[in-house]
Amino acid sequence: MAVPIIAASVTVIFVLAVGAWTTTVGTWYRGLNKPSWNPPDWVFGPAWTAILALAGWSGVSAWTNAIKDEPGRILILSLFALNIILHMLWSPLFFALKRPDWALAEVPLLWLSIAALMLAVGRYSLLAVWLLLPYLLWVTYAAFLNFKIVRLNRPFGERA
Repeated sequence: MAVPIIAASVTVIFVLAVGAWTTTVGTWYRGLNKPSWNPPDWVFGPAWTAILALAGWSGVSAWTNAIKDEPGRILILSLFALNIILHMLWSPLFFALKRPDWALAEVPLLWLSIAALMLAVGRYSLLAVWLLLPYLLWVTYAAFLNFKIVRLNRPFGERA
């Protein structure tokens, strides 16, 4: 049981570190028009920390309950790997490349990867599904926020 917990913890810390490294809240971001319901910048770090910790717990729960199903475990790992890649792609698109429009185009893939995870882990653990729900809800909220930022600030790619 210790190995899955350690692996999930290291993965969550890695994903959080990459997210922090690729998210520069500088003058460009501060200069964007945002809706009134945009959370303050300080909310995002704690929110992502809690959400990804719950996702890690979800993975551990599903993994340990799928102990006798090797193809199921491979599916769980594959879907988490895909989700991690898509998760880590959003911030560089939005912040480093300054392309909220490209980040918005990527969001449905991220959202679908979470939904696929929920379906896959649900075969092994109802708890694992519930632990992923905040992730799905936050990405849904973030998608609407991303959409509104694009609408308020387009076109992109023409400014530095």
